[in-house]
Amino acid sequence: MSVVKRHKVPIRSESDVVRARQTVRAFAQEVGFTLVDTTKLVTAASELARNTYDHGGGGDMELEVHDEGDRRGLRLVFIDEGPGIGDIDLAMRDGFTTGKGMGMGLGGSRRLVNEFEIESQPQKGTRVVITRWRS
Repeated sequence: MSVVKRHKVPIRSESDVVRARQTVRAFAQEVGFTLVDTTKLVTAASELARNTYDHGGGGDMELEVHDEGDRRGLRLVFIDEGPGIGDIDLAMRDGFTTGKGMGMGLGGSRRLVNEFEIESQPQKGTRVVITRWRS
């Protein structure tokens, strides 16, 4: 797998969450995603950028365009150094919320992409990696 292009978006404010979403949309269109696939990826990215800001105290989104011969995709990595997630299995369940949202964030994001990885350590932060391949 080769990385064709990289871009980093700091997530330190509300406007950065919007910028992350806009950047993902632009890259998805550049790669040639359909409107449906673009919408799915942008929705997942929006949820994860929001989590990075709200729960992680800010962090970064790293975006990579990947080329695997006959398929192209976008890999997004969300990294924060916040308090971490105490129980990842619980946080991935539909309906789980910290009181602010509808409880669709992590689990919903996982369903919108082709690949989903999450790592979190208490007091060290969280790293979420998602990949969507062009249909």
